[in-house]
Amino acid sequence: MGGKRTVFLWRGVLQLSLTFTRRKFLQLEPKLRHKKCAELLRKFYDLLAKKEPYDLDSYNTLLSWMELLPQEKFDLKTLADRYHWHLEAAKLSLKEHNLLPAIRTGDRIAKCEFANIAIYLDRVRSAYNVGSILRTTEALRIGSVHCADKTPFIDNEKVERTAMGAAQIVPCYQNTPLSALPRPIIVMDTSDEAIPLSEFLFPPSFTLVLGNEEYGVSTPLLAEADHLIEVPMFGSKNSLNVACAFAIAAAEIRRQLSLIGPCSDLGPERLREE
Repeated sequence: MGGKRTVFLWRGVLQLSLTFTRRKFLQLEPKLRHKKCAELLRKFYDLLAKKEPYDLDSYNTLLSWMELLPQEKFDLKTLADRYHWHLEAAKLSLKEHNLLPAIRTGDRIAKCEFANIAIYLDRVRSAYNVGSILRTTEALRIGSVHCADKTPFIDNEKVERTAMGAAQIVPCYQNTPLSALPRPIIVMDTSDEAIPLSEFLFPPSFTLVLGNEEYGVSTPLLAEADHLIEVPMFGSKNSLNVACAFAIAAAEIRRQLSLIGPCSDLGPERLREE
């Protein structure tokens, strides 16, 4: 594409003072050429996010002047990747939220009550795993956590640190007899007799038992089990970390609870308490 073709940046939408001839554009340093391309894509992103048309030809003209391959079309992800590619070539760094959707940070008001489910930790050894389980339980409002003997409790510094404040929110109990918890008793462990998590229908109320990282659930508790479930595994390893396995199960539990009925709202008194 030679000659003195001018790039008009589409109906005046792109007010960037970038009405270029090829000669004028190529007089810019390579870094500035990429900067102008990034500025153009930044405007395209806003249009694409609003499902409005954008002038891809103007961008492809600049690419042809730079002897780069043209682009056929963009979605938000590929456009963002291309935008940051130009920024890197221009040796610039802009805040991610100037282009990509804003990521929510910080805590917020809980949406619902904890479910009537007991999470029973049978000799879970790692305080970090306990803290992670507490954080998942709070995030999905799965239920209460019951720590058996030799399981680190919420007064453990590592549990508290890993839980990131969830230890003060989740109802937590120590040395609760299994007989005092709601039935059925559902044990999550690896077994040829276990029901895959994806095929199991959880009742509205139950107790989920998680076992030791090395030995799994103890034999006396297995004898009490009404159901045995496991996360389906497709690799060569036999099992997942207990906190990871619980997070997968908790997401499925919350999904099924949502199908049964809407999340129970927190009343104003509970909101003030939390």
